[in-house]
Amino acid sequence: MTKSIPSSRLSRRLRSAVLPAAALLCLGMAHTALAGATEAAGSETGGKTEVAGKTITANVNVTSGMIETAPKSGANWLVTGRDYDNSRFSPLKQINAGNVAHLTPVAIAQTGFTASFETTPIVVNGIMYLTTPMVNDKQALIAMNAATGATLWTYTYTDGTNQICCGPVNRGAAAADGKVFMLTLDDKLIAVDAATGKQAWMSTVADPRYGYSETMAPTVYKNMVIIGSAGGEWPIRGFVAAYDVKTGKKIWQFNTTNKEKSWAGDSWKTGGGTVWTTPTVDAKRGLLIFATGNPNPDLNGASRLGDNLYTDSIVALHVDTGKLAWYYQEVKHDVWDYDAVSNVLLFDTKVNGKTVPAAGEAGKTAWFYIVNRETGQLIRKSEPFDKQKNMFAQPTLAGVQMLPGANGGAEWSPPAFSPLTHEVYVLGMNQLMTFTNEKSSPAIPGQIRLGSTFKNVPHGVQDGTLTAINVDTGKIAWNDHMPQPMMGGALATAGNLVFTGEGNGWFDAMDAKTGKRLWRFNLGAGVNAPPIAYSVAGREYIAVAAGGNFQLSYPYGDTVAIFALSK
Repeated sequence: MTKSIPSSRLSRRLRSAVLPAAALLCLGMAHTALAGATEAAGSETGGKTEVAGKTITANVNVTSGMIETAPKSGANWLVTGRDYDNSRFSPLKQINAGNVAHLTPVAIAQTGFTASFETTPIVVNGIMYLTTPMVNDKQALIAMNAATGATLWTYTYTDGTNQICCGPVNRGAAAADGKVFMLTLDDKLIAVDAATGKQAWMSTVADPRYGYSETMAPTVYKNMVIIGSAGGEWPIRGFVAAYDVKTGKKIWQFNTTNKEKSWAGDSWKTGGGTVWTTPTVDAKRGLLIFATGNPNPDLNGASRLGDNLYTDSIVALHVDTGKLAWYYQEVKHDVWDYDAVSNVLLFDTKVNGKTVPAAGEAGKTAWFYIVNRETGQLIRKSEPFDKQKNMFAQPTLAGVQMLPGANGGAEWSPPAFSPLTHEVYVLGMNQLMTFTNEKSSPAIPGQIRLGSTFKNVPHGVQDGTLTAINVDTGKIAWNDHMPQPMMGGALATAGNLVFTGEGNGWFDAMDAKTGKRLWRFNLGAGVNAPPIAYSVAGREYIAVAAGGNFQLSYPYGDTVAIFALSK
């Protein structure tokens, strides 16, 4: 059960909770269960619901039409990217650059799940839904009052066998048809009643014994819940799939490794290409657009000669059928773990003075890629938003130092796009790493396969950036240096603000035009999740999860913080 802490008690509690960040961890570390282990109790039958507050009487039935009109209405945050464009832009401006200094905490909701916390809450007519990380084999979906942080109900799921590379994380939920949908680390897609928290159905989407896991927030479109697979460090084949919102029955599946070309022999069968982050939808063109992960093995390409399509790519499918429309590959035959893992955004850009519909993705390469979303053709790459050194050098037995490191550039952290500035706001990481080659290893089902190693250089650069990039030119408008690698996400608002969090506990508001910091608040744990904005009864709120990060050893917590202007 979450606890809502009154603002009068916040200062003392938060000061005592501030902790130093621990040493950085290598991304390739694995938290695994035995591949042949018996499923934990509850993983086949579903979870349990505990009702903690008043019955939800608000209309919490989300329709595709509501999401399509989201750019014009700021009250709700209906999908993880706020709208189908994944823009993370709120039209609200009650909180703005002129008054953000008066932003104060309304409540700190403690979930009781202290671990790497990456969720984006969604808000439907005053009700907030958020997911927790897995702790002691349990993860939860929580409904709370979005204005007070008071828990209304909690659905708790017990995970069975799971194999994960990058922390026991979950990035959020989706809502449609009077239900809320979540994914589990042991590969279940679960629908619960949005008003009561009672389980409606559960589907198995993959087999965790082979290395599949589910960490993304689903998205919904028409009658479909759309998901992707995680687990690219294992010899598996990535996919995106759509399920019926009413029954959980699979409608279509698209496999992200193309067996027809660009793979040596049968290497496509275990070629990776997993999809870590939530796709976007171009409803006008009927396209589902997403980014794909690295080929497997990550850092040794000897057994998978070729370009390895469609890994490290921006991919568009016809959303109704799951058939390929187009693709753009950012990195061919990747041996640096430079997979495309950040959310794709949709926006319009200028090409020779003409407006062109575009899609953009912040790469681990430290370039922001912009493609024509009708054809997939590259329009431009941005100026580098992070440091680059020895990029695309081949790993050797002696080791080669490179920037970006295997985390990026940009990791999974979703950028935000403002139509007011025509700038995208990107979180970056500078981590100098040594890449060392090893002999090619066979694909053994259920066993992690990196193919090489990468390690942080002792006393090497370890810092981060928040960068504003003009999508019409690819030029950097401003670049803020941060003391630690940045991981979490950005929020842009019509109040000329950009919000983001840091691993040292600071939650920041920047001037969207200049990058100047206008406000900050320390939450005592790494703010490594994307913020959101919404309104209840005419009052604007900003909310963000603060729970630290496994990959970077940022201090753990279990809270969702809710802020508003002081009355």
